[in-house]
Amino acid sequence: MAETGESKFALVLEYDGTKYCGFQYQAGVATIQGELEKAIFRLTGEQRRVLGASRTDAGVHAAGQVVSFKTKSSYGADVIVNGLNYYMPEDIVVKEAHRIEDKFNVRRKAVSREYQYNIVNQRTRSPLYGAYSHLVKPSLDVEAMDAASSDLRGTHDFTSFITCPMEKSTTRTVYEASVEKRGCLVVFRIVASSFLPHQVRNTVGVLIKIGLKKLGVDHIRYLLETKRPGLACPMAPARGLVLVKVNYAEPLGVR
Repeated sequence: MAETGESKFALVLEYDGTKYCGFQYQAGVATIQGELEKAIFRLTGEQRRVLGASRTDAGVHAAGQVVSFKTKSSYGADVIVNGLNYYMPEDIVVKEAHRIEDKFNVRRKAVSREYQYNIVNQRTRSPLYGAYSHLVKPSLDVEAMDAASSDLRGTHDFTSFITCPMEKSTTRTVYEASVEKRGCLVVFRIVASSFLPHQVRNTVGVLIKIGLKKLGVDHIRYLLETKRPGLACPMAPARGLVLVKVNYAEPLGVR
């Protein structure tokens, strides 16, 4: 239960993860959570722990990360947004703030997360997209990659798409998965209940091999059937991955 006089807020964040060692707080290094908690202290004078709906890895970006925190301050949503952004570094921004019920858990209540991986597919690097994409110079067979990605849909054991064995369940439900060409970009989009560590980047590594015709279109199906950690490789670089959105059954805010 929240203490008397406390409010709980959900924030929607956008950030460039290039300089950070991931979302989750780690002593002695820069993290998204660490920067946000410092901003909350400077705004409210309170030491508060932030809960994130998804834990992005080092170098991974976000357009719609959702976090929550509690405060005894009387600030409204607009002051929370403007005040935190005043103290935040330029590569992290609070886009929205919503007052939520104390019992609302932004991680457990999320019904799905949406990620996007950007590949620049041309002979030269891209100054415009370079910091947020992975450069692949040979031409990719996007139709083959899209066809292969369709095998990800549904509920599967994704053991082959993790790097190390896990004690917890490796079963996840993928609602959408596709690959499409957008100008010089090849974009992989995936929506799932949740994701295993490095699952998306390992998946992209396989899809790139399929696009280069080094693996067959049925290789995703083979990996799902084989269930052996580390089989999906190589892991694509972090800079191309973006957490696009965290989805909930209802819009954020007090019900």
